[in-house]
Amino acid sequence: MKKPLFAHVDGNKFYASCEKIGRPDLRDRPVVVLSNNDGCVVAACERARALGIPMFGPFFEVEALCRRHGVAVFSSNYTLYGDISCRMMMVLAEHAPNLEIYSIDEAFLDMTGVPDIEDRTHRIRLDVLQRVGIPTCVGVGASKTLVIQSSVRHHVRPARNKVERPSLSDFLCD
Repeated sequence: MKKPLFAHVDGNKFYASCEKIGRPDLRDRPVVVLSNNDGCVVAACERARALGIPMFGPFFEVEALCRRHGVAVFSSNYTLYGDISCRMMMVLAEHAPNLEIYSIDEAFLDMTGVPDIEDRTHRIRLDVLQRVGIPTCVGVGASKTLVIQSSVRHHVRPARNKVERPSLSDFLCD
């Protein structure tokens, strides 16, 4: 009997990444997404985080900073995020026979018995980026608990147009 092996796929800065899809003008700009009532920051891309914009902080505290640095600010658009999530999950379903959707931007894939797991996870990340436009990180482990720890500990952040190819030891947790 083969040992179980799971992959955890997570969309990087998902809401902010969704807002950038189809918007080349936002490619190199910091982007933040606000809560339903625009009261707090619920997502910030890496460029926005580098400016010191904290997650879940009140927007009024960073509004001047956002204006000063030309940060693109969006109200939450859950219809858009749901649509892009559906596309992402459809792509992920093509890579594994068993897919468990964990949240709007996360899923577990049963990779038990999959040969060349490094190549497969690289192809998953590349496929989601090319077909959906969302950068992802992938962790691999012997259980769902371990695989989430792997994803968190070794969160790989590729450039929007490039997918790095880390070695298995970079994200394997067992």
